Amino acid sequence: MFRLGLLVCFYDDLELLDATVAQVLLHQMIKCSHLSGFQAGVQKLKAELLDIATENQTLNETLGSLSDAVVGLTYSQLESLSPEAVHGAISTLSQVSGWAKSQVIILSAKYLAHEKVLSFYNVSQMGALLAGVSTQAFCSMNCKDLSQVLRSAVSQYLSDLSPAQQQGILSKMVEAGDTASGIVEIQGAFFKEVSLFDLRRQPGFNSTVLKDKELGRSQALFLYELLLKTTRRPEELLSAGQLVKGVTCSHIDAMSTDFFLAHFQDFQNNFALLSPYQVNCLAWKYWEVSRLSMPPFLLAALPARYLASVPASQCVPFLISLGKSWLDSLVLDSHKKTSVLRKVQQCLDNSIADEYTVDIMGNLLCHLPAAIIDRGISPRAWATALHGLRDCPDLNPKQKAAVRLKLLGQYGLPQHWTAETTKDLEPFLVLFSGDELSSIATKFPEILLQAASKMARTLPPKEFLWAVFGSVRNSSDKIPSSDPMPGCHGVAAPSSDDIFKLAEANACWALKDLRCMEEDTFIRTVELLGAVQGFSRPQLMTLKEKAIQVWDMPSYWREHHIASLGRIALALNESELEQLNLSSIDTVAFLTQQTEWSPRQAESILQGFLDDSGYNIQDLKSFHLVGLGATLCAINITEIPLIKISEFRVVVARIGTLLCSTHVLAEFKRKAEVVFGDPTEWTSPVLQELGTIAAGLTKAELRMLDKDLMPYFQPSAIKCLPDEIFKELSAEQIASLGPENAAAVTHAQRRRLSPLQLQSLQQALDGAKTHSWQDAPASAGPTRTSFSRSPAGAPLSWDLWLGCPLLVLMAKLLW
Repeated sequence: MFRLGLLVCFYDDLELLDATVAQVLLHQMIKCSHLSGFQAGVQKLKAELLDIATENQTLNETLGSLSDAVVGLTYSQLESLSPEAVHGAISTLSQVSGWAKSQVIILSAKYLAHEKVLSFYNVSQMGALLAGVSTQAFCSMNCKDLSQVLRSAVSQYLSDLSPAQQQGILSKMVEAGDTASGIVEIQGAFFKEVSLFDLRRQPGFNSTVLKDKELGRSQALFLYELLLKTTRRPEELLSAGQLVKGVTCSHIDAMSTDFFLAHFQDFQNNFALLSPYQVNCLAWKYWEVSRLSMPPFLLAALPARYLASVPASQCVPFLISLGKSWLDSLVLDSHKKTSVLRKVQQCLDNSIADEYTVDIMGNLLCHLPAAIIDRGISPRAWATALHGLRDCPDLNPKQKAAVRLKLLGQYGLPQHWTAETTKDLEPFLVLFSGDELSSIATKFPEILLQAASKMARTLPPKEFLWAVFGSVRNSSDKIPSSDPMPGCHGVAAPSSDDIFKLAEANACWALKDLRCMEEDTFIRTVELLGAVQGFSRPQLMTLKEKAIQVWDMPSYWREHHIASLGRIALALNESELEQLNLSSIDTVAFLTQQTEWSPRQAESILQGFLDDSGYNIQDLKSFHLVGLGATLCAINITEIPLIKISEFRVVVARIGTLLCSTHVLAEFKRKAEVVFGDPTEWTSPVLQELGTIAAGLTKAELRMLDKDLMPYFQPSAIKCLPDEIFKELSAEQIASLGPENAAAVTHAQRRRLSPLQLQSLQQALDGAKTHSWQDAPASAGPTRTSFSRSPAGAPLSWDLWLGCPLLVLMAKLLW
């Protein structure tokens, strides 16, 4: 058994196994998680071994010896466990990955019921089960113990906590009084939850302390400016990773030429952290001080006409540089992107001759026009190009059609493909029609399933999903139940194995299939079904009715039931939502993870929490406000003033992510004024922290904002500004929006703008310079001919002479 290695994942001779051998096999199967394409079979085998391993023994006796197969236990099996058994097996349970939310809730409750008091020691033992600790329990912990948790190994699981739980921990740390030391101890992504208000109150930050922390943009803007005033070595701030998010155009403009060129690599090393506006500012700075050595990809951040400064002799550096970045994040305007790609095609001469050309293009492969994919890639270059196209996140329909035709031309129809060919082309199966995939589904269903499993985070085309669905249904050994429910005679209802294999293709089940699902199957797969994005409203309604059939009316549902529903909860009507026990903010937080609630449903959830918890609006803590999420948008605007300022000010950034109505945002804006002062006093960190709350500004307030603050609106806030208010911006303010915010302007907002405002908007989209020095025409400077130079400079080439009219005139006079 030990010599089998990964072959243990395919062991199928189970008839003569006893419980002890089954437990050993389960332990050996931990390594099977590496087989990403075979997880459906692995899970089925683990479930069968789990049944054997627990024969003639209780779960309480065998819990610690079941390895990671324990994730296959249903919530009813977990509920049957004693607190003592969970406590005894915690070293195993805490290290297992893949727990469902409902399982974590049940096991955590069992473990903590045995422990009685929440201390650092017992929390540190919980590992992967940490997310099951309630927000209220975190808040009841001793602050010293909580501080130790933040420094211990278990802190790696803080990212699994809900925003409400994270805010509960933060509020407890601040409440203790020693806020500065508490904040300093917070590491990684959790630090982003620290409010701008708390940062502004605390001294003692330096670039070394911040190196291991992930910063929000408002935090970075504030901290960079703060540290710049006190540091003697500003270069340390640029090399501190996340702090680079806080560098403004003013900071970049103020850098000396030598400092900028010496430390530009710090910006390049952290390019993924920079906003499009920052990249635009860097491009203008480089153009002004040293265009001869300017990294070519920065040209894409300048107005399109500057691309003319790339001579044919510099096409290779241009393509290499641009290919190392993602064009979609560098250029947001479709018209400008077309100009960039036109220059790329010009450099390629509309063809790709060899593998070398493919290599230098990098990510630009993903933007090749369909015509070049179809006719411009030589046979010599095609294999390398095809390998690069696999990694393209979002080809457009024309590109997909071109790739498909090219593959059909090379390999023929899918019905003639071998297993090897099908496996090689697995990433491209999604491009083919249902008829073309039917033969693949029949001959190589496992390959099709592997392709589907690797697309779990995207929503594949319907034809692909139907092909996957057909392959699973055709290969399923499920037979109609001998004792069917009324109306289910002859219906082969979904099995747990089918549902696990299908993933997003579960959206193809007919309503009668879902209605006839066996109760045990629903219990085992409810969280998988709740995660399916493609379910229609009638399908969700059917699954909700199944939940009521299995668990009784919503008034009997417990927190783990509600947590497991996922999108199925969206089918609950107002009356059913009112029946739920919403006394815990953690239960509410599970519901508010969904973003498709209607206003009336959101109002029912909000009111249900207030009624069941006994809180009034003025009693709400910061973690309550965070946990309520988008249901806060359903609040009566007359009640917003009742929210305590002390609680509101530390969750402004969270509330600023909500897409509430204009009236609600306007009321939150008035509350923000109490925290940050009059809008005329707002700074870039404040505007960034406010998010959509800034969309509550009045016409007069918006007109009074300094144009240099415009890039620091969040794009979501720009979208939320009412059309009649957005049109009140001056042409100068609109021109200063920056590329990202300009791209966020809606069609409705655009229709209300004057010709002058539209011209300014296009300038912002194009990356025209609106700060410090004026945007000069591209022809006013010398033509770029080299993308690198020695520190001492380089002699001017003839390309440079010929590109500058003044130099040409001087040459003629001298001649």
